[in-house]
Amino acid sequence: MRDILSDLVAEQQFLDQSLQRIPIKVWDLKTPNKPWTVRDTIAHLADFEELGADAINGGERVKEWQSAADLEASKKKAIKKGRGMRPQDVIEWWRAGRAKVVEPLSHMSGDDRISWIAGDMSARTFATFRLMETWMHGLDIYATLGIEVEDTPRIRHICWLGWKTLPYAFKEAGEEYEPVRVEVIGPGYSKWIYGPEDTDQLIKGSASDWARIVVRRAKPKDTRLKVTGEHSERAMQVARAYL
Repeated sequence: MRDILSDLVAEQQFLDQSLQRIPIKVWDLKTPNKPWTVRDTIAHLADFEELGADAINGGERVKEWQSAADLEASKKKAIKKGRGMRPQDVIEWWRAGRAKVVEPLSHMSGDDRISWIAGDMSARTFATFRLMETWMHGLDIYATLGIEVEDTPRIRHICWLGWKTLPYAFKEAGEEYEPVRVEVIGPGYSKWIYGPEDTDQLIKGSASDWARIVVRRAKPKDTRLKVTGEHSERAMQVARAYL
C-alpha cells in the first residue's frame, strides 16, 4: 500500500499547492467539465473523500449511494454546499476528507476489502480510484487556469485502472467484454503492459493518451494510440475508469 498511498498524497498535494496560487475570482470559472466550476470541482472531491472515509468505516452513507437512483442528483448536494463556502474553506474541507481516507488506508493491507458505490474492491484499488479522481479533476482545473503540467510516473495508476475497469465499462455500455491488451509508454520511457499475451485485441502507444481516454478527457481521434482489433476499437469508445 505504501507506493499507491505515497502517489495518492503527492497527487493531492500538487493540486492543493496549485490552488494556493490562484486568485479568488477564478474559483467560479467553468471548467471543461461543464457546468462545474473550480469551486464545484473541489467541493465534489471533498465530498467524495468524506464518502470514502464512510465506506472504509463501514458507514451508512455509502449504502445510500449504492441504492441511489440518480447519482448526479447526489453529487449536486455537495456542489450546493461548496457554493456557500469561501474558497479556502472548501480547500480545508477537502484536506480534512483526504486525511480521513489516507490515515485508515495506511493501516490496511492492499487486499482488504472496501464496499464502494459500484461494489466492493481491494483497498489498493480503492486508493487508486482516489488518485484517479484527483488527477482527472485536476486536469479540468489546470485547463481552466491555463496551467501547463507534465505527466509523472503516477499516471501508471490511471493507466492500470483504465484497463482494469474495462469489463465494467463494457457492462455499462450494455456490451460483452473480451480481453484487451494495453501497452503504453510513460514518462522516462517506462513501459507498462496490462492484459493477456494471447489476444489479437491491442491498444498501444502513449500512457498520457490512454490515461486521458479512460477518464474521458480526450477523444480517440485526438490521440496517437495504435488500435488493433474491433474489440479494442470499441474499448476506446466505452472505457471509463470512474462511476
